[in-house]
Amino acid sequence: MAVTVEITKSEVIRPSPASCGDAGGARSSPLTVFDRAAMDMYIPSVYAWRNAGGGAEAVAEAPPSNRAIKLGLAAVLPRFPHLAGRFDVDARGRRCFDLNDAGVFVFEAAASGTLADALAHDVAAHVNELYPKADTERADEPLFQVQLTRYTCGGLVIGATAHHHIADGQSFSVFFVAWAAAVRTGGAMLPTPFLDRGAVAVPSRVPAPVFDHRNIEFSAERGGRNSRATLPLDRIQNLAVHFPDEFVARLKAQVGVRCSTFRCLLAHAWKKITAARGLPPEAFTQVRVAVDCRGRTTPPVPRDYFGNMVLWAFPRMQVGQLLSASYAAVAGVISDAVARVDERYIRSFVDFGEATGEEEELAATAAEPGTVLCPDLEVDSWLGFRFHELDFGGGPPCAFLTPDVPIEGIFIFVPSCAGKGGIEMFVALQDTHVEAFREICYSLD
Repeated sequence: MAVTVEITKSEVIRPSPASCGDAGGARSSPLTVFDRAAMDMYIPSVYAWRNAGGGAEAVAEAPPSNRAIKLGLAAVLPRFPHLAGRFDVDARGRRCFDLNDAGVFVFEAAASGTLADALAHDVAAHVNELYPKADTERADEPLFQVQLTRYTCGGLVIGATAHHHIADGQSFSVFFVAWAAAVRTGGAMLPTPFLDRGAVAVPSRVPAPVFDHRNIEFSAERGGRNSRATLPLDRIQNLAVHFPDEFVARLKAQVGVRCSTFRCLLAHAWKKITAARGLPPEAFTQVRVAVDCRGRTTPPVPRDYFGNMVLWAFPRMQVGQLLSASYAAVAGVISDAVARVDERYIRSFVDFGEATGEEEELAATAAEPGTVLCPDLEVDSWLGFRFHELDFGGGPPCAFLTPDVPIEGIFIFVPSCAGKGGIEMFVALQDTHVEAFREICYSLD
C-alpha cells in the first residue's frame, strides 16, 4: 500500500522575543545583485531521522518532539530575520525584504507507513508531499516554511522550502545547524551570522563593469538565454547515484593530479552524461558551475554570511574532445573556468548591479521548470555542508531526500548520510538517456 501523508496542524511561528537581541526589530533590507541573480523560486530540502528502539537500524535517541523543534525555531529566527520576513518593494520599485517578524508557516503531518519502508521502497512516490508548497501568487506568502512529518514508527522527516532570493545553500547549511543547536540547547549560546548585505556588495566609487553580466548572470530579454527546448515534466527522470568511498579513490587516482573531490566527480559526470546523450562529436557542451564567492574577495566575506554569494563558471568543450580527453585534462578545463571567477570578475558584477538603472528589468538566467539544458549541464555541490552537525537531539539525519528536480541536466553532489560513506549524485535526465547513463555511470574508461 502506498504511503499517504496527511496535514494535521498548521501554525505561524514568530521569532521569540527573548532571543531577539540586536537582530530584532522591523526594517527593510535590499536585495543584493547576488540575490537578484539567484533563482526566483522556492527551493525545497528534505531530511529524515529514524526513531530510537526497534530494529537493527534504530538510533540511540529518539528525534525531538514537534514542540521542541518549534521552540528551537522560534529561538533561532531572530538571528536570521530574513526568514521571518516578507517581500516588499522599495522606493526604486525593486523587490526588497521587509524584516517585519511576520513569521514562518509550520505544518505538522502524519504518514501512514514506517520510515524504514518508505526509505526502502516508497519515498520517491511521496517525497513531494513532505515539504510545503508555497503560494507564489499570494502577496504576503512566508519566505520560509517547514513541514514536520511523523511516521508510524516515530521516524521524522523535516521538509523545508525557502525562497532562493533569501540565501544560497551555504547560508542555509549555517541556518539548519544553528536551528538544530537551538533545539538541543534550548536556545542557549546561539551564533549570530553575518547579516550585512550592504557590506558584501560595495561597488566601486565609479562603477565600471568590464564583463557582459547582462547576458551571463542575467538576460535583459526573457527570450534570451532561457530560450531552450522544453519537455513535459513526466519525461524528466530524477536519479540517485551512490559513489562509494572506494570509487571516489579510484576516480582520483584516474585523474592523477591534485584536484578537489568535487572537480573529479564533475569531470566524471560531465563525460558520462554527455556520452549517454549521444551528442554529435562536433557539438559543444558546457557546465554551469556554482562558485561560492565568499573567499574570493579582499577582504573575504565571512563564511557565515547569510545571503546569496554565488556566481557561475562555464567550462566548455567540444563533445568529441570531452569524450576522448583524459580525466586530468577535463578537470583542468573545469579548474581554469572556476579560476576566472576571481576578485576582478566579482567586482565587475557588483559594479554592474550598481550601474543597472531601476527602469531596466533583468531576469536571472536560471532555467525554469520543464527546461531541457542538453547539450549543457548545471551542477551544484553540497559537499562542504555540515550535515553531520544537523543533530536536533537524535543524531545526524539518516537520509537526505531529493524532491523531483523539474529541469533536465541539473545535478547535485551531496555527502552520503547514515554513516555509509561516499557521495550521492542526484541528477535529472531526459527519460531516453537514463538507461545509457546507468550502464556507464561507474565506468572509468
